[in-house]
Amino acid sequence: MSLLSIFASAILPIVTIAAVGFVLGRVRSIAVDPLNTVTIYVLAPALVFHSIATTDIGGETLVKLVVGVVGFILVMAMAAEIVGRALGEDEPIRSALVLVSSFSNCGNFGIPLSAFAFGVVGRATAVVYLVGQSVVVYTVGVYLASRSGGDGGFGSVKRVFELPLVYAVVLAALVRWLGVVPPADGTTMETLKLVGDAAIPLMLLLVGIQLANTNYGTAVARVGTANALKLVIAPVVGFAIAALLGFENTTVARVFVLECAAPAAITPLILVIEMGSDRSVGGVTAPEYVSAAVLTTTLASVPVLTGVIAVLETDLVGSFL
Repeated sequence: MSLLSIFASAILPIVTIAAVGFVLGRVRSIAVDPLNTVTIYVLAPALVFHSIATTDIGGETLVKLVVGVVGFILVMAMAAEIVGRALGEDEPIRSALVLVSSFSNCGNFGIPLSAFAFGVVGRATAVVYLVGQSVVVYTVGVYLASRSGGDGGFGSVKRVFELPLVYAVVLAALVRWLGVVPPADGTTMETLKLVGDAAIPLMLLLVGIQLANTNYGTAVARVGTANALKLVIAPVVGFAIAALLGFENTTVARVFVLECAAPAAITPLILVIEMGSDRSVGGVTAPEYVSAAVLTTTLASVPVLTGVIAVLETDLVGSFL
């Protein structure tokens, strides 16, 4: 498949819907928080439950996925920490660099991207990736955000237990284990599918709206290192982990690498705003740094991810996965 075909089928739908959200965020004052709440507490749990309950991905592969997600985040966090110290970055910028380098926008951006690029298996794999990252972001991510504000504690780790996504995973795994998954064409699962499918376009609209409201200012010039780590190093690390784990399903392995290559997540921005420091380093605060990294990695990811998908679809890469 040509780069143009890959872009048109997998990337262009993502960019188009996010662009609509961006324009909407520019011309109208949109309250993002209520939309986020609906997505997190209603739409995403339905998407997670339906995807996991009906997926053909086996239990062993699901475990490998979660192990891979945790491993990837920890490796990227260590790499970003080392690079930040080597470059002489002080707090809170060093913690901001680690946050944006380690966590991918695997939900709002990654799930639709994987669904368009790799179909049903792509969506299910991305959902599992999201759940695994959600647990880590509210543990390791909370620690890093707290550290950037001068507090090394885990005061907000309990938030992971407030995420409906976690319970949707547990419930889906339970009904699969008990063999009581409702019929796929029944009312229950059709309703869950309808609600879950609504999450995908809303997630993309939220990406656009949030980017439209991003205050990046002079921080753009400071995030070159974060961009290199997130868009160049991260896909390589993701590929190495996928090859090491040896997924039985090569499509799952490809989607795992694609999720690792996704742009910087928006959740760390929320964390540094809530728990970080307003201290400016070189004229840039941690929230401004994270905002700029989210914006630039999202824009730069369009050509990068087109290339990543093209490489992942080659037989040579498939042989290693």
